[in-house]
Amino acid sequence: MNKWLLYRDSLVQWLIYLAVLAVSTVFVWILIDLVRGGVSHLSWDFLTESPRDAGRSGGIGSILISTLWILMVALIAALPLAWTTAVLLAEFVPAASRFGIAIRFSLQVLAGVPSIVFGLFGNAFFSIYLGMGFSILSGGLTLACMLLPILVSTAEAGLRAVPQSYRLSTAALGMSQTAALVHLLLPAAAPALAAGLLLGIGRAIAETAALIFTSGYVDRTPGSLLDSGRSLALHIYDLSMNVPGGDQPAYASALVLVALLLCINILAMKLSYDLQRRRIIL
Repeated sequence: MNKWLLYRDSLVQWLIYLAVLAVSTVFVWILIDLVRGGVSHLSWDFLTESPRDAGRSGGIGSILISTLWILMVALIAALPLAWTTAVLLAEFVPAASRFGIAIRFSLQVLAGVPSIVFGLFGNAFFSIYLGMGFSILSGGLTLACMLLPILVSTAEAGLRAVPQSYRLSTAALGMSQTAALVHLLLPAAAPALAAGLLLGIGRAIAETAALIFTSGYVDRTPGSLLDSGRSLALHIYDLSMNVPGGDQPAYASALVLVALLLCINILAMKLSYDLQRRRIIL
């Protein structure tokens, strides 16, 4: 019997290794394909110049600026609301209460809504009703609505994973609930907060459908948040689908997008690790 259990454990272990290898292989395959198709087109001018001739020449400088502005607006709008909601659900609202169940159900429904529906909503509400038009602000606020389920769910899960003994210890020491939350619970949940932030950034940077109807299609450098701007993912889609001869710039743009995501992931993981190590030392 013990021998059979040993064989079963070994089989499960090898299946896990094969799954990890399969995922890594797919990522490496995609990365190699992007490098082969776009690395020869990369240059400093490509990263700093604006597109010309529908993107066949020039670069993606204005596209990168628009993408970063849209991402900045989305995170500034979504993070305070999402993390405040997560704190409310995890620390102040009982899990079995009707209010908590209703909020979580609403977030689950919101997470399942297709991005094109968010785009139509953003166009109707932000662009038309609020008069923002096709703008960076309209696109960023639409993305903020899309990011709320991810940010709230991951942050709440991270706070609920903090051992209850932490809360009891702070109460025994006479710390207020706010002080315990700021100095102990949130730092302890930092990896979950970072994970949610990474997922949110990844979805926001890679979004196309919602931004077609909100931030617009203009490839020039935006002068303000009320100017239209094209995101990098939307630029890649346009080059590959609508521009004859745009394959090489599309590959190069996709390579920049993947590199940007990798840098953001590495930076976030490092910050999360530093927070955890500092908390352990203290």
